[in-house]
Amino acid sequence: MGFFDIFRKSVKKTKQNLSLELDHFSGRITADTLEELEEILILADVGVTTAGKICSRLGERIQHKTVDSAELRQNLCEIVTELMEPDEPLNTATRPSVVLVVGVNGVGKTTSIGKLAYLLRQQGKKVLLGAADTFRAAAGEQLGIWAERVGCQMVRHAEGADPAAVVFDSITAAKARGADVLICDTAGRLHTKKNLMEELAKIDRVLEREAPGCSRETLLVLDATTGQNGLNQAREFAAACGVTGIILTKLDGTAKGGVVIAIRDQLGLPIKFVGTGEGIEDLTPFNARDFAHALLLDEEEI
Repeated sequence: MGFFDIFRKSVKKTKQNLSLELDHFSGRITADTLEELEEILILADVGVTTAGKICSRLGERIQHKTVDSAELRQNLCEIVTELMEPDEPLNTATRPSVVLVVGVNGVGKTTSIGKLAYLLRQQGKKVLLGAADTFRAAAGEQLGIWAERVGCQMVRHAEGADPAAVVFDSITAAKARGADVLICDTAGRLHTKKNLMEELAKIDRVLEREAPGCSRETLLVLDATTGQNGLNQAREFAAACGVTGIILTKLDGTAKGGVVIAIRDQLGLPIKFVGTGEGIEDLTPFNARDFAHALLLDEEEI
């Protein structure tokens, strides 16, 4: 299955809702039409700011023109693609490269790490996992199951250990064992808890000191079904630990997939991967054009 087909499947619920609304639009595009379109985009969780920006650009293109629904959707698709590009693939230029994965409890963080490790292994990379979530009972065991399933090694301390110490030992091991990529798990932190965010900052300082010159990513895992609340989480995490990209999970389970557009537009953070199902292979590198086409166009219009 190609990337477009994967995205089309994962945004099916959102597309169905949008299509029902957008198919009613044809004829002369007026200010009232654009206002109605803005409301539809907001309901898809595009957000007020981004929806306003999209409709403003749409107005510059086709206001006072007569268009059918297909032409309208084609213009929307082009605008959304422009807002979300350029795509930014995972940076693994050095050996080792370091990927720190952060996010609140329940968003699918550990599962996303396992899927990312699998994806990198399929690319022929040697992956090491660092179990720096030492607060949650059984977190290390769960990550260990993924490590065994994927076929990679893991560094782990006892429950309750200092997460920064785990990261330190993980970096040391990655260098000694010739790992291509080190992926470090972290505890599922609530973005409103100052002390936990300070712990993330401590981990970040360890990485700065012990992995100078290494390619680094800090990926925030967000649950697509949380919509605009996920946008607020992203703002807080970006301020605390320099987030470089987003893994968006459960995109296939929501009718409000427009939050993808809001995250990219309002925060300037690239969507690196999207979770498109429950299987080990269901983590897909993000592509703005494929996403916009899958969300807004029918197959015969592409």
